Amino acid sequence: MARVASSPLGLHRFRPLPVRVHQFLQVVRPSIQLHNKLPRYQKIVCCQTSPNPTESSSATQENPIVEPATDVDSRTPETVASSTENGIPEYPTKTLNKQIAVVSTLAAVGLFLSTRLDFGVSLKDLSAMALPYEEALSNGKPTVVEFYADWCEVCRELAPDIYKVEQQYKDRVNFVMLNVDNTKWEQELDEFGVEGIPHFAFLDKDGNEEGNVVGRIPRQYMLENVDALARGKSSVPHARVVGQYSSAESRRVHQVVDPRSHG
Repeated sequence: MARVASSPLGLHRFRPLPVRVHQFLQVVRPSIQLHNKLPRYQKIVCCQTSPNPTESSSATQENPIVEPATDVDSRTPETVASSTENGIPEYPTKTLNKQIAVVSTLAAVGLFLSTRLDFGVSLKDLSAMALPYEEALSNGKPTVVEFYADWCEVCRELAPDIYKVEQQYKDRVNFVMLNVDNTKWEQELDEFGVEGIPHFAFLDKDGNEEGNVVGRIPRQYMLENVDALARGKSSVPHARVVGQYSSAESRRVHQVVDPRSHG
């Protein structure tokens, strides 16, 4: 049996080599760092749009943000249709805003014309519907007498309002129109003291004047005065009101062709 030498010179071959601490850390640290980096790399691969892991440089690049154009709508009909189907709200463009503004303006103008002009009601229309003066004084109803002229701008502007009031009370109140250019009504002009037109005289059922208004007045004033006449009141709430009017001295006198004319 062989004997192991006990000489100190031979035992040094079997002693473990001393490992320094800093050398050990240099070996272990790269493996730890590689272990920590592996999950991060996996996360990047999961978030990238391309499944190819070899194109790491292009995968880590961020896509540039493109802001939508504000002046020109470059969307195609397919894009608009898809966004509408997906429930994405559409932002108004300048073209849409202009269209809305045009439609709103047209609607406002149409409303104004419908309320002020009442679709073409004129002085001639009112005169044709008016009751003759002599008949109005004899039928036992209160009467509204309007002195007017075809050239009177205020008279034309008030025609739609007078028409609306007349349609509301025509069964209970007479409405008479006397043209100041007609020499037939010279006596009535003096009797009612007409100096400006339109001149409205409010008469009770016996033909007695209860008040008058001259010129442009609110429709509510006319409505309240006519309502007082219809209910048999002894006076009207607006008995002496003067607005913008045309002077009766500017009337153009003409001869009456038909003496029975009340215009």
